[in-house]
Amino acid sequence: MESVWQWVQGLNPLLAVMILTYLPIFELRASVPYGILATDLQVWQVLPVAVLSNWAVAPVVYLFLKYVMRFILRWKWFARLWERYIEHFQKRIHRAVEGKGAWGLALFIGIPIPGSGVYAGALGAYLLGMGLRRFLVVSLAGVIMAASIMAILSIFFKEFLLQYVRIPGVQ
Repeated sequence: MESVWQWVQGLNPLLAVMILTYLPIFELRASVPYGILATDLQVWQVLPVAVLSNWAVAPVVYLFLKYVMRFILRWKWFARLWERYIEHFQKRIHRAVEGKGAWGLALFIGIPIPGSGVYAGALGAYLLGMGLRRFLVVSLAGVIMAASIMAILSIFFKEFLLQYVRIPGVQ
């Protein structure tokens, strides 16, 4: 992980923000604080790049899952397992997601903790049977939420944030 930080420090700051955002272990949790605290970039420069970069991942991951599953479901044993468990799960949870439940996924994407974010949200949306268009709206809401939270922490609660996250070049 240290080598990732060393590598991005030598790049254009906006490119570094984009790359950190694309990495599933970092996403907005690292790219926004890095862009605000470790570079000369302003918040108004960091947030659009981070949000658009993170949101761009959503359809790619969602569609990738769709095509991978199509390939894997060719195996009969896996198809039976999928039908038994996942399709049953989708039918049971579908009603809840159709109403306000989709915004629960936005909240899951928007709370910047390890294991949440667009990558995990795409998997959740796929497992819930959410359509791509709806997932794009929900993921945009979650991405904006996560970017806002990280920007607020970076600006107003820098000392608190740095207790839990080590960002090279920031004291």
